[in-house]
Amino acid sequence: MKTNYTIGINFLHSDTSACIFKNNKLIAASEEERFLRVKHTSLFPENAIKYCLSEAKINLSDVDFITINSNPFSSLLKKIGFIFSNPFSLGIAFQSLRNTKSKISLKKQILKIDPINRFKGKIKFIDHHESHIASSMFSCGYKDSVNLSLDGFGDFASCAWGLSYQDNFKLDNKIYFPHSLGIFYQSLTQFLGFKSYGDEYKVMGLSPYGEPKFYKEISKLVIKNDKGFKLNLDYFKHHKQKIFHVSENGQFIYENLYSKKLLDLLGKNRNSNDKIDQRHMDIAKSTQAVYEDVFFHILNLLNKKYKDIYNLNLSGGCAMNSVANGKILSNTKFKNIYISPNPGDAGGSVGSSLSFLKKELNYEFDIKNYSYLGNSFTNEEIFKVLNKEKISLQFNLEYLENEKLYSFLTSHLLKGNVIGFFQGRMEWGPRALGNRSIIADARNPKIKDIINSKIKRRESFRPFAPSILEEYVGDWFELKKKVPYMSEVYKIKEEKQKIIPGVTHVDGTGRLQTVNKTDNEKYYNLIKNFFENTNVPIILNTSFNENEPIVNKPVEAINCFKRTKMDVLVLENWVISRNQG
Repeated sequence: MKTNYTIGINFLHSDTSACIFKNNKLIAASEEERFLRVKHTSLFPENAIKYCLSEAKINLSDVDFITINSNPFSSLLKKIGFIFSNPFSLGIAFQSLRNTKSKISLKKQILKIDPINRFKGKIKFIDHHESHIASSMFSCGYKDSVNLSLDGFGDFASCAWGLSYQDNFKLDNKIYFPHSLGIFYQSLTQFLGFKSYGDEYKVMGLSPYGEPKFYKEISKLVIKNDKGFKLNLDYFKHHKQKIFHVSENGQFIYENLYSKKLLDLLGKNRNSNDKIDQRHMDIAKSTQAVYEDVFFHILNLLNKKYKDIYNLNLSGGCAMNSVANGKILSNTKFKNIYISPNPGDAGGSVGSSLSFLKKELNYEFDIKNYSYLGNSFTNEEIFKVLNKEKISLQFNLEYLENEKLYSFLTSHLLKGNVIGFFQGRMEWGPRALGNRSIIADARNPKIKDIINSKIKRRESFRPFAPSILEEYVGDWFELKKKVPYMSEVYKIKEEKQKIIPGVTHVDGTGRLQTVNKTDNEKYYNLIKNFFENTNVPIILNTSFNENEPIVNKPVEAINCFKRTKMDVLVLENWVISRNQG
């Protein structure tokens, strides 16, 4: 049987990425930002592709197919119809045509990667939302499921859904430009002074501090209907003019998406450096409440449409709204939820390949370690970096076998120290899940302030996440459910909240990550060692970075350690600590 190699890419969106399959096996995947060190870059994922080729130990000439999570011909009639009915939107139309041209000329970009071992295979364009859904559907383990993709825009649509049965899937309907729940949330995020692409999580973090006092006003922006929803376009500008440009390093820079009418409705917007007051918190809470109301409306429509199907696969950028995700079970008829570790645009690279390989080659998939697909480093490779950086002359350096390492780290956690934990393969997706993490003792009521002062320097209202041994989740949270990718927020049991104040948000919730030995043995054993010493099976986990993409290589972890006040750095079995006795 011939071996087929397939590369999947996300391009012409933020968070460009690449993955590689050998037949039906997913070998590697990574976001381009991890190599360029630029958050959310949209530049062509050349470095990510080269990484994937190195992991597969092949040249570009060995690749049979390249798939991309966009199809220039998707929704073409809808695009043409919109232009004819909205002649004031010609600027948007020309931008769309430029993107279409870029997609079609993709082969020129690929040829630049390796002019000697040139790509001779075929390029396959896969619908954006089909790619989103496939990235989740083929790894969920459900025999049948309702599949929903919800984001800003992709291929002129913001929302798509359909039903799958035994890996056979079709899209049944979409919601098209200019209507988008992602645009709604991004607009209010900008109104609250959070202007950078991807800042929506700040509104989620701020919302529990407020009351939904502006619900009535903000609900005017989105109109629910029997097809899902539509935006009240009087409050938006994205359908009338180009609302972004791309910087030299590939970052999307957005103008305000909202119109003056939103200022008339809500009053003055917040500037980025204005102090956050109670009114801003109430607007954040109201925004989240309106989003959830429309979100659950869509899901309940799908419950009616697909009767007796209680499994949900959720994908797209809006699937990152972990607060809403944690309320699905109590607000719909769905009994099981699956969200992949990378549900946004970056994950579409994997989804495009999965969709193509299923439809064209009829492959079956068994995706393991889906959350850990990035690069890794041996102790020998790390030692070379440590020598080059002259670490032993600056800090304490020692090598510890695993069991001694767990005890050593537990002792430092008990002292209130903050630890950079770098091991195994880089995470696939935006969440640090124990391989490129900063960890601390969740029992310490001052730990959030300590981490922010020593390392993260981020807003005080943003919570840190609890990593818990999977078998104890029902003892600490008001549910019994595996949530391995930190994609859902749930209530911590009231009597437990005071035990773990470092990861308990102001409303008594936590963004849950369950950890088991099969998925991540080293991280599991570390938490277990901490549990054996404290009777608490939870540690605080946040991403290993300081206002940058998550660290990818040992030297980046070392540099972060040097420029912050992190107490301990673990690089596989090498331990660096400051001179503190």
